[in-house]
Amino acid sequence: AFEGGMLPHTNAGILGPKELEALRPWNASMGLMLESTSPHLRGRGMPHQHCPDKEPAVRIRMHEDAGHLRIPFTTGMLLGIGESVADRIDTLIVIRDLQDRFGHLQEAIIQPFHPKPGTPMRAVPALRDEEVAGWVALARLALGPEMNVQAPPNLAPEMLELLLRSGLNDWGGVSPVTVDFINPEAPWPALRELRRRTEAAGQRLLE
Repeated sequence: AFEGGMLPHTNAGILGPKELEALRPWNASMGLMLESTSPHLRGRGMPHQHCPDKEPAVRIRMHEDAGHLRIPFTTGMLLGIGESVADRIDTLIVIRDLQDRFGHLQEAIIQPFHPKPGTPMRAVPALRDEEVAGWVALARLALGPEMNVQAPPNLAPEMLELLLRSGLNDWGGVSPVTVDFINPEAPWPALRELRRRTEAAGQRLLE
């Protein structure tokens, strides 16, 4: 039991069923971005060529293991790393099927890739904000009204209202005290400003 403490959310990469089961009593939830179901991304010269933990079947299996263990689980899709439109649709369908089978997915993050200086993918063009909003809308249609659909507000700061109209209902872990460790170059919006713009779009900002 925890008294006055914080309940952890473990997102430690690929874990086997025994590791998931061992962590389960100490975590409120756990997670792993599915990212993409495309095996093409593991091919020669592609982003996941040397990343066996990015193998779609491996990631899907961990989602299934968490489902069998009834672990509340966060998943998501990564946009803009070389996948096709058909790959994105397939990824959403797999997420929907996992939820239909196990009912353990608490949120689906629609995450655009942001190129970083000094990395092999530094020249990859970032997705247009309108395209990200379009995939939020498709995620809402594919995953239904009960799923929490999330997109990070710091990666599309000019498009918050459009994201809200697209079916988003979760801004994710917006923090006034820490950076986005995946995208440190993209500062979080101030909470007061996020609340103002969320309410101006006809929504309520709740913890």
